[in-house]
Amino acid sequence: MNDNILSQLDRIEKMLQIQQVMQKQVLNFNETCKYLELSQSHLYKLTSTAAIPHYKPNGKKLYFQREELDQWLLRNRMDSQDEIEQQAANYLMNRPKVKL
Repeated sequence: MNDNILSQLDRIEKMLQIQQVMQKQVLNFNETCKYLELSQSHLYKLTSTAAIPHYKPNGKKLYFQREELDQWLLRNRMDSQDEIEQQAANYLMNRPKVKL
């Protein structure tokens, strides 16, 4: 019984921490790892290669703007099969007629 209560309290605490991070506009390094679900080493690699937008106000600690992270996550959108087929149909309907 006590184990069940402790487990539920632990789960509630984790959910509150996640909710707190979601309300912040600027995230620190560890919060960003959790937000993006990345390992620390992978996030360090992304920052060292300038593959992800980040800030170093004092030259050491890394900070990230949540809005920029969301934009970064949503880059390189892949069209669905339906969208590709619609684009192909539009191209065929609108291309100039070639006389043979």
